[in-house]
Amino acid sequence: MDHKILQTARELIDEIGYPALTVDQVAARAGVGKAAIYRRYTSKAEMAFAATVHGQQLPPPADTGSLHGDLLALARAFHVRLAAPATRDLGPALMSELAVNPELVTRFQDTFLAAEHADVARIIEQAVARGELTGPVDPTIAHVLLAGSLTAALYILQLPVDDAMVADLATAAVAGIIALANRHNSDPGRATQPC
Repeated sequence: MDHKILQTARELIDEIGYPALTVDQVAARAGVGKAAIYRRYTSKAEMAFAATVHGQQLPPPADTGSLHGDLLALARAFHVRLAAPATRDLGPALMSELAVNPELVTRFQDTFLAAEHADVARIIEQAVARGELTGPVDPTIAHVLLAGSLTAALYILQLPVDDAMVADLATAAVAGIIALANRHNSDPGRATQPC
């Protein structure tokens, strides 16, 4: 039943777009009751997110041999996922839903964002091991620098993000991460404080 609900939601989003989608339509086409959908998802936004984004696993982070190359590869993977038409329709609605639904925030953080965070942490660890960073940087901040700027460009500023912009955002994230590593790992007073 889960697969049928998500497949139907994907089909309807492709056909009519997220704004016109209703839970009633998904239930009718999937041949299930609305209650079955609401037992699984707290809202239309969560169901649509699960159908269009959540199941898409990012490829394992590339080890290109450089922090810039690794972050650029990850930024490109983020861009492919976030710029897809269904995701662009859904993104603003999901952000709105996250603002008022703590349960959805928890699920979003424990699944989708946790996987992205782990990829960023691995990239930071590789950069430290290669000597590109003077020490560790909080992967949450690195994640915000990379994914946050891309999300803002796509969903808030509504920019036509192309690969050149993705490369610029990755370059800016690298510069920020290097600056943070230098600051956090060269200040003896911060040595005992978390990054």
